[in-house]
Amino acid sequence: MIAVGKLKERGLRDLVDEYYARVRRHVACEEVELRDGRDVAAALRAAIPDRAQVIALEVDGVQMTSEGLAERLVQWGSRGNGVVAFVIGGADGIPAEVSDRAHVRWSLSKLTLAHRVARVVLAEQIYRAISIWRSEPYHRA
Repeated sequence: MIAVGKLKERGLRDLVDEYYARVRRHVACEEVELRDGRDVAAALRAAIPDRAQVIALEVDGVQMTSEGLAERLVQWGSRGNGVVAFVIGGADGIPAEVSDRAHVRWSLSKLTLAHRVARVVLAEQIYRAISIWRSEPYHRA
């Protein structure tokens, strides 16, 4: 996950860290936090690994179910170098030049979510998708 801004709230930070610890039992996982500012587009471009599948979290992106995410995550992970980069923008969203590079523009919800809440939801959904893929009991359809 590449996110603009730092997740400072202890409870939210703990939740994200817990989900990523669970994800790391199965796949490599890294979180990159970037400073918001006038050079955010350049910082985002630099943070996205070469040949990664770029998934931009955008309010007007496509929506999918958890099962759909699990299927897509397997597809994305089998392309390029196997790296999937989820990008969360700052208060002004993701700069157009970064959004245009994305392979998929995904919306977590039609609701407006605070960026820090979106990060918790994203971390949980990545873990849920992996548990679906692995047929583990976490997800109950």
